[in-house]
Amino acid sequence: MKGARQVGKTYTITQFGKEEYKSFIYVNFIESPELKTAFSGDLSSAEIKKRLTLFIPNIRFIPHSTLLFLDEIQECPEARTALKFLAQDNTIDVIASGSLLGLSCREVISIPVGYERQMEMLGLDFEEYLWAIGFGESSTDALREHFDKLEPLAGAVHEKMLERLREFMVIGGMPAVVQAFVDSQNFATAFSEQEMILNSHLDDIAKFANPSERNKARECYLSIPRQLAKENTKFKYGVVEKKGTARKFLGSLDWLRDASLIRYCRFVTTPQFPLRAYEDESRFRVYLSDPGLLCAMYGFEMMAAVAHDKLAGPMKGGIYENVVADMLYKSGCDLHYWMSEKGNIEIEFLLERDAHVVPVEVKAKKGATASLNSLLERKDIPVGYKLSSGNIGVVDKKITIPLYLAAYLKRIE
Repeated sequence: MKGARQVGKTYTITQFGKEEYKSFIYVNFIESPELKTAFSGDLSSAEIKKRLTLFIPNIRFIPHSTLLFLDEIQECPEARTALKFLAQDNTIDVIASGSLLGLSCREVISIPVGYERQMEMLGLDFEEYLWAIGFGESSTDALREHFDKLEPLAGAVHEKMLERLREFMVIGGMPAVVQAFVDSQNFATAFSEQEMILNSHLDDIAKFANPSERNKARECYLSIPRQLAKENTKFKYGVVEKKGTARKFLGSLDWLRDASLIRYCRFVTTPQFPLRAYEDESRFRVYLSDPGLLCAMYGFEMMAAVAHDKLAGPMKGGIYENVVADMLYKSGCDLHYWMSEKGNIEIEFLLERDAHVVPVEVKAKKGATASLNSLLERKDIPVGYKLSSGNIGVVDKKITIPLYLAAYLKRIE
């Protein structure tokens, strides 16, 4: 189980283990580094289980009802190798977790290919955020029904959901931040949690990045708010450092992506299916992996500006694009964008449906959609979506939906 720090991996797996198994065994290689010795030498399942009984009093390996949870496994490469032999033991189940699991492969003697299933845990998406702040599943079911039927929502409901979306933009989906906000109803308390998480991310960069990459990765990470505050057509290394180049910084950006701190939105040379066939690896946009952390990087005053819809200028577009990218990614969509050679047509996101491309244009307010209109003139583009503060509406091939319904675009059929 991979994912950025503090997305809830340890809590979720622990709760699952305690509720679903008669015996739950927790191993944390940071809290208890001495447990690494249980994975040295013979890596057979029987030997590992025997050694663990020396370190953890009263543990029980109950056949077919035991979950062994190896947390922060990146700290013990031998344990990663041992997953193969633990998987072959059909009497116990094993879950491994690590914030930077994907970055430690070079240290692992043997990757257990075919014996592990990798999953990524993400922060709360917008629908989960609504549940956390008190909305019932009946409310979100109603939103999905309006999306499926393309029926406008009642005006009062629509305005309320726009408010909740702006709230999500400043709080984000990190569980500790959401919990702090739910408990206190205080934006300042949530901001304090966000600051701690941002500091932990910088600490991770300093601790885990290669010495040659640490400063560069840090500067790339801290440049994201400046990148999104401009009318940029792609990530610009010159914003990180004057005369910065891909040769110097691309490896650091890839490290941040692998650590689940940022997400790439790839440029495609033509809006045609399949999009991956037309990716330009040298051109991409970068979004932060949590919309709330992005707002926090701008400072506390940004919370009020966004929540009260007082933000203006190029920065507004970047922040709204980031939250839409978050909603699309968490619903399972790949992130792609396209711009014409002249730069006069720009589509923020491109999705795929039935071997066709579906363009999505993002507007913080309502606004005209000249780029989307132009692309919809093509016969091979069956439909396009305008995301805005407006209600649901359909005009020919163009479907307007509110920004807060962006996550449901994965459901288009």
